[in-house]
Amino acid sequence: MKHNFKITAILLTMFLITQLIGVYVVGYYLEDENTLPFGLEPPQPKTNTEYSGLFITIIVAFIFAIAIFFLLTKFKVEFILRLWFFAVVTIALSITFMSFVSGFLPRALIISTIAALVLAFVKIYKQSFIIHNATELLIYPGLAAVFVPILNVYTISALLVLISIYDMWAVWHSGIMQKMAKYQIDNLKVFSGFFVPYVSKKTKEKIKMWKKTLSKKDLGKKRVRANVAILGGGDVVFPIITAGVMLKTLGLGSALLVIIGAALGLGYLFFFSEKKKFYPAMPFITTGIFLGMAISYLVF
Repeated sequence: MKHNFKITAILLTMFLITQLIGVYVVGYYLEDENTLPFGLEPPQPKTNTEYSGLFITIIVAFIFAIAIFFLLTKFKVEFILRLWFFAVVTIALSITFMSFVSGFLPRALIISTIAALVLAFVKIYKQSFIIHNATELLIYPGLAAVFVPILNVYTISALLVLISIYDMWAVWHSGIMQKMAKYQIDNLKVFSGFFVPYVSKKTKEKIKMWKKTLSKKDLGKKRVRANVAILGGGDVVFPIITAGVMLKTLGLGSALLVIIGAALGLGYLFFFSEKKKFYPAMPFITTGIFLGMAISYLVF
């Protein structure tokens, strides 16, 4: 197991909570009377040809976004990258908050946007560990609500395969994923995904010993190495998008089966991965998702 049981359980729990929130948020915006804010209402494709055209657009946009990100990192324009993160986080949080409060609060969009702006500011510019992970639970449902209407079963399946192949190449061949994560954490002080620092049992025992034997002044000079358990944002959002597509195709039961399959795939990776090694999560998650989709077509 790459991380201890407690940390693994925390990551899996956050993953599952985000998926369930995602199904609710996506389901809310799939209803005809509810529209996405900020003019983000997507087109309504009706034929496979229209879905295919939008799928190509998504791929091009994905490649373009990665290229822009690396261009900005090359020139070390951190303030633009932080602003980019801030904008995306604000929009995604606003979309999620709207789905929760629009039914009973007046001026729901204004209230949702203000709350999103405050949380996004703390997340991006103040680096609060608690706020970071709490907002991660709500960001990906908002992002998924934008993409679900323009994807169908065929295009999301193709997207999962392509993302999984890219993930394997980026982790095992080029090392891009590790470099991106390191740059975000070290330079931007922001990470797009769950981020759980912890210390080993041996380190905890060392700290206890220092507390007993050292003065406060000497204790303050000591430094310990913390481990970090991370789960990238893509590994969280694509299962939500797939669950959303299955929700509009076969219903809630199918969406839940996708979530269970994704969690099983991720859980398998967590429990059988080795320490100090990097693994692409999407191939394991995608395998679980496809299992959930296959069972859905057999059951529903």
